Amino acid sequence: MSALLIVIIVVAVILLIGLVFGAMRGRRAATQKREERRLVRRREEAAGEHRQVAEARTGAAAEAEHRARVAGAIAERERAEARLHEERARAHEMGLADDELMRDGRTERDTGAEGYERGAVTQEEAPIRRGDPDDGER
Repeated sequence: MSALLIVIIVVAVILLIGLVFGAMRGRRAATQKREERRLVRRREEAAGEHRQVAEARTGAAAEAEHRARVAGAIAERERAEARLHEERARAHEMGLADDELMRDGRTERDTGAEGYERGAVTQEEAPIRRGDPDDGER
C-alpha cells in the first residue's frame, strides 16, 4: 500500500501545483482584464475631453469668423461712405451740386440765419461768404 499511497500523494501534489499555477494564471488574467478596462475607460475620458475642447474651439472659431464678417461689413460700409463723400466733393468741384448749395441757402434765409444782408430778398441779391474770388460772380 505504500506504493499506492506514494502515487496518490504525488498525484495530489501535481494537482495542487496545477491549481496554484491555474490560480496564478487566473489572477494574472483578471489583473490584465482590469488593466484593459481601466485603459479603455481612460481612453474614452481622454477622447471625451478632446471632443469637448474641439467643440469649444469650433464655437470660438465660428464666433471669431462672425466678428470678422461684421468687421468686414463695417469696413465696407465706411469705404462706401468715403466714396460717397469723395463723389460729392467732385460734384461740388465740378459745379454739379450747386442746387444743393442753393437749397441750403434758402433754408438759412427762411430760418433767419446768417449769410444774407438785411433786406436781401433772394440769394442772388445777397453776397456769398465763402472766400472764393469766383463766388461773387455767381
